[in-house]
Amino acid sequence: MQHLRITSPHDLTPAVLDLLRQDPAVTALSYVPDAVLVPEGDLVEADLPREAVNEVVDALREIGVQHEGAIHVIPVATWISRPALEAEKQAPGSSADAVVWAEVTQRSFDESELNWTFLTFMTLATMIASIAIVLDSQILVIGAMVLGPEFLPVAALGLALVRRRPALLRHAAVTLVVGFAVAIAMATLAALAARGLGWVTEDQVIAPRPGTAFIYTPDKWSFIVAVIAAAAGALSLTSAKVGGLSGVFISVTTIPAAGNVALGLAFGVPDEIWGSLLQLLVNISGMAVAGWAALAFQQAVWSRMSARRAHLVARFRREV
Repeated sequence: MQHLRITSPHDLTPAVLDLLRQDPAVTALSYVPDAVLVPEGDLVEADLPREAVNEVVDALREIGVQHEGAIHVIPVATWISRPALEAEKQAPGSSADAVVWAEVTQRSFDESELNWTFLTFMTLATMIASIAIVLDSQILVIGAMVLGPEFLPVAALGLALVRRRPALLRHAAVTLVVGFAVAIAMATLAALAARGLGWVTEDQVIAPRPGTAFIYTPDKWSFIVAVIAAAAGALSLTSAKVGGLSGVFISVTTIPAAGNVALGLAFGVPDEIWGSLLQLLVNISGMAVAGWAALAFQQAVWSRMSARRAHLVARFRREV
């Protein structure tokens, strides 16, 4: 169940109330005139199933509420209501499968922002990955994967294509390029310092590393794993059940590849650099393509659900 909190300009409030009253999915509809002070307007609140959010939000945007007011979509953790239960039963589809595009898009913008926090996590994760490679430690590789924040910006690339959001596409692409460039540069400086102190030698970098060799030797399985992980990640991002997202972070070797590029640059080992760059490119491209395909499939499925719901709403309005 989701809660809508709408701050509406006075002249748009009648249209907002008519829209919500004529939708069978809407329950607990309330209206408080003149409740909003800045900017001046009315407060309208309602509950509705997750499956019905997209159509209602799109209709509110067509009215133009967002230009001078606001539309808040708030998940309801616990609720007890027979009318709400009946509305959820009548809504086509399952709440766990429903995609709230406004929520996913907002999260993608937020998590793809290029800021010091993102760059710090990228840099620290890449440094840990470099240490993991020197020590040939799979545990540290997994730690670096979990710490890395790059998956959501990669997923945002696919979302931007599916939802036709060029601003989000540019936003995520710049974040990824700058993020990896800064992380690799900082990890390279750290590796140069370790080399100068004698903590790491070239022999350690070029020595056989059976535990982490997959980082710089991309093959068909690298692409396949990236595709599967991205599909699972897209599902976790769009579904009400997000328990699988952490598994995606430890499935794709983007951060470890960046860490190995840094080591290759610090010690002048071209094979390590090019192999890891190729691994990085394969993983990011595979994740972006798979994320786009998974989201496009979900959009196609839910467009059919939306058509079914539109039929139910039209029938409800005729009966009313």
